Amino acid sequence: MTWWLMKSEPDVYGIHHLQQEGSTLWDGIRNYQARNFMRTMQPGELAFFYHSNARPPGIVGLMEVLETGLTDPSQFDPASKYHDPASKPEAPRWDCVRMGYRRTFGRMLSLDDLREQFDPDTMPVLRRGNRLSILPLPDASAERILDLLGESR
Repeated sequence: MTWWLMKSEPDVYGIHHLQQEGSTLWDGIRNYQARNFMRTMQPGELAFFYHSNARPPGIVGLMEVLETGLTDPSQFDPASKYHDPASKPEAPRWDCVRMGYRRTFGRMLSLDDLREQFDPDTMPVLRRGNRLSILPLPDASAERILDLLGESR
């Protein structure tokens, strides 16, 4: 099983939004590498929900991949900030996945905590210049995160 770290700004879409809704389309991804990571996701895989652009940023919860291979509807919506006029319904550029809420952790594992426990090779979010919103995680790193939080799958 592949583990993921998926970032979102909490004031735009935070773990509390996902908890209320139960599931959501993870749409609006406009980076080809992040899109390609989404294309490899499989239902049942787990992802850490990371609050980015927050004070402090960090891992706040767990979610599950429910559906994959979905077309991102926001690319066709002229009112959306994610509208892509070059993308056509017969040949869409952008995909999305449906994510389901699993749980909110009792505490946040902050970016500073991650820096203390991991290096950039084992925690991709620590790599200099890395701004991707979707990152695969090594199994050992995912298990270590759960251990640090006193959580289980």
